[in-house]
Amino acid sequence: MKVVHSDRVTGTPVETDGAVGCKIRCLIGQEDRAPHFSMRHFEVAPGGHTPRHCHSHEHEVFVLEGSGLVMEGDTEHPLSPGTAVFVPPNVEHQFRNTGAGALKFLCLIPHPLGNLQGPCAAACGCE
Repeated sequence: MKVVHSDRVTGTPVETDGAVGCKIRCLIGQEDRAPHFSMRHFEVAPGGHTPRHCHSHEHEVFVLEGSGLVMEGDTEHPLSPGTAVFVPPNVEHQFRNTGAGALKFLCLIPHPLGNLQGPCAAACGCE
């Protein structure tokens, strides 16, 4: 079992092309022997965004703090604390911070991703 406060996990900048003002913390991943999913904590600065991308794996997102938009192609969906988002495989998406403070959310992805196609933006232990 792993029990850790997110503040104790080092945040690193997301250096994927198209990312602006994003940090990621890998809270639970393959190195923790989690058999199916990785849990990541994203923090997006005001005016920042994740890259606009799509890939062959799903992910689930839960907004903790802040406000913003998730883009589903060209369609905007508002984000606020308590919002849950399911991003199906092969759907173009992007998370944008439209608020004055940080946009913070949890993002869960399946692993291993080695047999899936498409970019894996800032995934824990993913190539």
